[in-house]
Amino acid sequence: MEKKGLKMPSAFSILFIIIAILAVITHFIPSVESASFSQFIMAAPKGFVDAIDVCVFVLCIGGFLGVVAETGALDAGIAAIVKKMGGNELMLIPVLMLIFSLGGTSYGMCEETMAFYALIVGTMMVAGFDAMVGCATIMLGAGVGCLGSTVNPFAVGAAADALKGVGIKVNQSIVIGLGAVLWLSSLIIAIIFVMRYAKKVKSEGRTILSAAEKAASEAEYLSGKTSEDVNMTGSQKVALTLFGLSFVIMIMSLIPWGSFGINMPAATGTWLVGLPWGDWYFQELQAWFVVMAIIIAVVSRISERDFVKFFINGAADMMSVVLVIAVSRGISILMTETGLDMYVLNNAAKALEGVNTTVFTAGSYVVYIGLSFLIPSTSGLAAASMPTFGALTHKIGLSPEVMIMIYCSACGVVNLVTPTSAVVMGGTSLSKIEYPTWVKFALPLCGILIVANIIILSIAMMTL
Repeated sequence: MEKKGLKMPSAFSILFIIIAILAVITHFIPSVESASFSQFIMAAPKGFVDAIDVCVFVLCIGGFLGVVAETGALDAGIAAIVKKMGGNELMLIPVLMLIFSLGGTSYGMCEETMAFYALIVGTMMVAGFDAMVGCATIMLGAGVGCLGSTVNPFAVGAAADALKGVGIKVNQSIVIGLGAVLWLSSLIIAIIFVMRYAKKVKSEGRTILSAAEKAASEAEYLSGKTSEDVNMTGSQKVALTLFGLSFVIMIMSLIPWGSFGINMPAATGTWLVGLPWGDWYFQELQAWFVVMAIIIAVVSRISERDFVKFFINGAADMMSVVLVIAVSRGISILMTETGLDMYVLNNAAKALEGVNTTVFTAGSYVVYIGLSFLIPSTSGLAAASMPTFGALTHKIGLSPEVMIMIYCSACGVVNLVTPTSAVVMGGTSLSKIEYPTWVKFALPLCGILIVANIIILSIAMMTL
């Protein structure tokens, strides 16, 4: 029986508390605009508007999953995967984390991972692990990929463009090479970390989840499911194939093919959404998953009335995630309106002038940790900070390319745990894990990654 006592507040309360604290802080800094009560009240609604594309995408994913769930194909597919692993379920972790990290390093796979939680968390739980293993496989996999971005247009691309705007040319070969080193080293560390925890869950029954979290995740992902239910009908096999195809197309459509010098033919997507692969984003994905939900319903002989019901019910299941995303985005809205983000940025840059290379590298990393909390958007942070930090780095004769990777890696680490990240709050909500539990799990890994990254970046800054 779970002990009664002081309970941690919900994700919503944590986010509103952060907004309130930041609003109060603005009243003690003369050079920023003091946040009014109305700004505090309107932060979340404005966050909803700012994140509307992501929010609708999540609702469409929910509707899509609601339809697929009713076919029974997803449950049967999960059971089939686990049975085929034949006791080697642990190997799912490195394979899946590598795949998600490839998405992170290439095109900044973040919010798009929301689509995978039902499948991956469910698979891991049927395999004998807990919801934390499934959540960590997705979030840490994609997260360390973003941390070591190589051609990610929303991170290194945005940073290089910001530096170009102040007359600093970036050597892309250095960025890609250093990004690959950070990506692979961080991925190895994260895989070992998750696998060690998964082994404890599987062999010893030890879990970091509370009794309430365990019950909630089991009710969501284990209700009526066993690894023996593998008899799929013909229509279920087709539905499962279409389910997998939906995500393959999603990934293909988001990869920035132009960065590799590849111009995708218009036939890859223009006929459907007006844009070829490589140019799709959330609006195009919303349409794609609605279309695929309809196709799966037709194949599975689901009536029009039932399709609408299943789609709406699936979208409804995602409303808590959508609201968390909206409120978390409200934090950055308040920071921007008051100028608190730029205040921190400018004062941090002044503090780093005149220090030696190692201290400058480590100090910049620490500063970007703070900035990443205040400005959770990677492209927004690059546009706001890189002209200042990149120019400062260039001015003292150091490598602006290394500064780009300092920004990417620090931002990547913070976005593994920060409550201002829609991915963290949404992913944990989908996994039925409380935010404080996730922080307790991931914080030791973040500490290891920070030390490893600073060592690599310090060496790079001294040699490049």
